[in-house]
Amino acid sequence: MPLSPTSLPAILSTTALDLLLMTSSNISLALEPLVKQGSCPSGYRTQGDYCVPGSAARGALPKSSSCPAGYYTNGSYCVAGKNAKPAIEKVGSSCPAGWYTRGNYCVRSR
Repeated sequence: MPLSPTSLPAILSTTALDLLLMTSSNISLALEPLVKQGSCPSGYRTQGDYCVPGSAARGALPKSSSCPAGYYTNGSYCVAGKNAKPAIEKVGSSCPAGWYTRGNYCVRSR
């Protein structure tokens, strides 16, 4: 059955939203240099006092307690697994809106 002209904007809108959500979650785990604490995590290379991500690197955080769910310990770092939610180090007593506390980290709710 062919689509009606009025259903096309709804399909495109849903597709655009799905793409935006996928893109925003990938951006949240964007790879950035880390301050070097011992050996660099897998996929990172030493560059002075930093660990710089290579093409096979996953998102990582300095380990300050148990790693958040979806992350695994790799030396002095918590490295994101395939289904890890974005996480940041917790500063102060609470997390930003849309994030929840997990040990010494804030994890994105969605």
